[in-house]
This record gives sequence, C-alpha cells and structure tokens, in this order.
Amino acid sequence: MVYADWGVPQRMLAVAKELMRAPLKEILSTLSEGLSDRIPHKALVMLTGDCPKSATWNHGDSPLIQDITATELAALATHVDVGRPWLGEAPLAGAPRPVLAVASAPPGSAGALLALLPADGVTPEPAAVALAQQLWDLATIRVIELMPEAVPVNMAGPWIANSERARVVANLTEAHTTTLTTLLGVLRSRSLDDAAARRTATDLAVSALAELRASGADEQLPPEETVEDAFGRLRDMLGLLSRYSNVTLEFSPPDARRRLIPADIARAALTTARGMVLTMLEQGGVSRIRVGWHVEDTELRTTIRDDGPGTLAAEALAVHRLTDRVAVLNGALHVDAVPEWGTIVTVRLPLTAPERPSSDPLTTLNPRELDVLEQLVHGHRNRAIASRLQISEHTVKFHVAKILKKLGVNSRGEAAALARSSGFPTALSLVN
Repeated sequence: MVYADWGVPQRMLAVAKELMRAPLKEILSTLSEGLSDRIPHKALVMLTGDCPKSATWNHGDSPLIQDITATELAALATHVDVGRPWLGEAPLAGAPRPVLAVASAPPGSAGALLALLPADGVTPEPAAVALAQQLWDLATIRVIELMPEAVPVNMAGPWIANSERARVVANLTEAHTTTLTTLLGVLRSRSLDDAAARRTATDLAVSALAELRASGADEQLPPEETVEDAFGRLRDMLGLLSRYSNVTLEFSPPDARRRLIPADIARAALTTARGMVLTMLEQGGVSRIRVGWHVEDTELRTTIRDDGPGTLAAEALAVHRLTDRVAVLNGALHVDAVPEWGTIVTVRLPLTAPERPSSDPLTTLNPRELDVLEQLVHGHRNRAIASRLQISEHTVKFHVAKILKKLGVNSRGEAAALARSSGFPTALSLVN
C-alpha cells in the first residue's frame, strides 16, 4: 500500500490505521510500506527495551540488517533525543552510513529507537522526517499494547525501572557490556603480545563467569553498608573498563567513608554510574571520565564527568532509561553538556526509602480497569467482557494485561481471588 498524496488527511489516517492494526511481527514492515513513498529506504532497524526476547528487530535489505549490531544502535541512541528526529551519518553494519533516527518513549515503555537507512541519494525532507517521528510514536504504542500477547504475562512487563525483573536484566546487561568492552580492549591492546592477550582475556572471562554465577549474591546483602565498601565495589566494577583501553577512569571517594547507607540506594548508585559511564563511552571521543560520590545528610550525590564531545542530552534515549531507574527511588538525574567541553551528569538519590504504595493494590487501578476486573471476578471471558462494556476484545486483553501487572499476579484467576479478598466489587461499589 503506497500513499502518494500525503496532503490529504485521509492518507495519514489510513497509514495510522494500518499501523495500529498490524500484528507485532508486521509493525516494521507496515511502517516501512507506509513511509516508502516519502522516504525511500533500504532498511528499518529497531532497538527496544520493551521486548524480553530480543533487543533488536529489523526489516529490509537482509545482508545489511544482519550486520547491524545492538552495540552500534546503542551508540546511536546517545545522540537521539526522545521525540526529536536525528538525521546524519552513523556507523552501522561496520561502516558510516546516512541514517534517520527517531526515538519514542510512551508511558510504561523503556523507550525504542528506530534507525531508517535511506536509499542511495535520498535526503529526507523536513516534513517527511516529522512524519516518521509521528508514525514511530504510534508504532511504539502498538508494540507496548501487543507485548502481553507475544509472551507470557509474567514475562511481558517492559523494562520499567520499578520492575525487579527489569532491574536484574538491566544490571546483568550492563555487567556483560562491561566485560565485553574490556575483552575487546585486551584483544586490541598493543602493549600485550598474543600469549599475554589470550591469558588476560581468559582470566577476564573466568572472572565474569564467576560473577554471573554469583549474580544473586547481592540479594543477601545486609540492609545497610558503609560508604567506603559501596564505593569500593563501584571502583572495582568500573576499573576493568580503563585497564586495557585508552580511556582513563578517575575516582573521587567520599569523605564520610564509615557512614552506613541503605543497600538499595548504594546498589542504585552503582548501577546508574556504570550505565552512565558505558553511555558516555558509546558516544566516542572520550579519553577521561571522573566519577565521584558526595554524601550529605539526606542524599547521596554521584557526579560523572567526561571530556567527550559534550553532545549528550537529557532526552537521549540511553539517558532516558537511566533517569527512569533513578526516579523510582525518588531520585533525580541531571545532564549538563557543553559542546566540545564535555558532559557532567549528576545523580541525586535520597538516603531515605521511597514511599511505599498503598496496602490495597486495587487503588492502583483506573476506573476502566476496575470495570474489567469486576467482570473477571464474575468469571466472564474476553468476548463477554467486550460485549458488556462495549469495547473491543483487543482492548479487553490490553486492560487485563495491565491489571495483572499492577496487581502483581500471573493469571486472571489470581486477580479475581485478590479482588474478592479485598472485598471487591462490593466495597468499592459503595464508594463509586
């Protein structure tokens, strides 16, 4: 389906309609077809934080898309702000290529990046670039809606910062990225001969495997630890990155070394610092990074400064994900970038535990979700619920998935049982 006349509103609506009706596996192909006449292109590649099975999706020229790596897309994500298209040249499939990149992060999403590779000699017009951003926003919403249908519900939650599973996945991903980055530094090092490089790489791999097997060890950490111990773990965690590379990492330890801080806050500070250092390295052009902690009466402040290009933005997709993690603990992340001078990132985490949600999980549901939950309590299936509430079956599925996630349960029966134990619908019916 090709739409030649985009001056007619019905054309835009027709493409949007096709996009919002597309199955999960056909979203990129539908988007590609819709954009083909405005921006002739070779391929579309997506980097998403919302799919637990695969971080990258693609459509188009097979030889090309097969060579584009998640690492290349992650580096591109440091230049692309959410909602602000980026048009330029970036390393993809091992070579610099013209690319149009757009990022979107609707509520409930860890964000998604789309890299569109124009056909040879094609330079997208501003109106076409804006159109690509709008359609990508719709496509990302569609992905979030369909994700519960693509995988089991208990695995379907996106990489939201307050999800325990998301935290573990993100931490392991960054740990593996650190290890692989270090291994590449060893193999590329000119100061090590072949035998020494193999021996060093083997030692690093063995250490990484040991860390992986002990990945659950931090769950048994005491509720508090000293600032000195926590900062020492941060230094050990990041030290590998500079041991065999051209990047110098400097550390500024805090003064109050013997002070006890909550283990959750220390862990968040560690993982956020690691994620930000990796993001800074992915920009390229960085030779020095300084990481410091400062402990005050009510907060732990982390400062990360680089001497890179100074183009990292607070709305860059890679930064957006770290900001979400910090926000869960009532913290804040601030980016101060000066072109050609570098970037300073400040992370503030309160030393008090975040407010706990209400003991009644039903209070997290909106009115429509309560309507659907009431139907679940009565044992109705999706078709009957759709008929009773005069909504589509797909909308019912979407609401059910949201209900299960908000209530922290894995099935419709568990949701109904939890609702009955809370006196629903009778108790809430008296209020409403």
